[in-house]
Amino acid sequence: MLLAVDVGNTQTAVGLFSGKELVASWRFATDVRKTGDEIAVLLDSLLRLDGFGRDSVSGVAVASVVPRLSGEYSSMAAAKFGLEALVIGPGVKTGMPILTSDPRQVGPDLIVDAVAAFEAYGGPCIAVDFGTATTFSAVSAAGEYLGHAIAPGIEISLDALATHAARLVKIELADPGSVIGKNTVHAMQAGALYGFAGQVDGIVSRMRDELGAPAAAVATGGLAFLIFDQATTLDKLDPLLTLRGLEIIYRRNHT
Repeated sequence: MLLAVDVGNTQTAVGLFSGKELVASWRFATDVRKTGDEIAVLLDSLLRLDGFGRDSVSGVAVASVVPRLSGEYSSMAAAKFGLEALVIGPGVKTGMPILTSDPRQVGPDLIVDAVAAFEAYGGPCIAVDFGTATTFSAVSAAGEYLGHAIAPGIEISLDALATHAARLVKIELADPGSVIGKNTVHAMQAGALYGFAGQVDGIVSRMRDELGAPAAAVATGGLAFLIFDQATTLDKLDPLLTLRGLEIIYRRNHT
């Protein structure tokens, strides 16, 4: 079975695939200080929690936006699983031409999201990933990666607001039920939730105009479920899109 690992700046998502089927998934906080040994202990515990042993893993694929952890996962796979991890980056066969000015600068998570979105929904399409940053990846009808937009993520925007505004505090992101807040917390929630939904609609609409077609927009990432119900331009909600992309790319490099 394939162990797929999506290492984000804030959270790490892990999925276990039997063939193309996702049979288990987990999510935990990303800690840049973790060593390969510590990562192995954590993964071993998660596997056992769902009734799987370390020996059930026959492949490892990693997409990481944290360079140090890319190396730790790679060394861990070799030392603890006896496997060579497929780390998404330059030289890895994705099946998707990258038509940006410098393909090496495109984050591995963006490419993996785009591959999965195109595989599932065809092109043109737009993958919208709600993580530490909110990213919008545009794919052509022919399956080419055209480029992307990057906006500040919802949580870091709220953190910045609480840090720099003396009378505002950190809040839980939730739907206040009305855009007209009756107290400070509801007002901040309204500004964040409906404001980011408006941002999504604005960027997706402009991308569709540039693509010249009604591209399918796929939402993924830890906070996608909150924005999906408020944004009118999002067509599909797939929280595990990145893990599915890792499985697709791994298969393309091992067939």
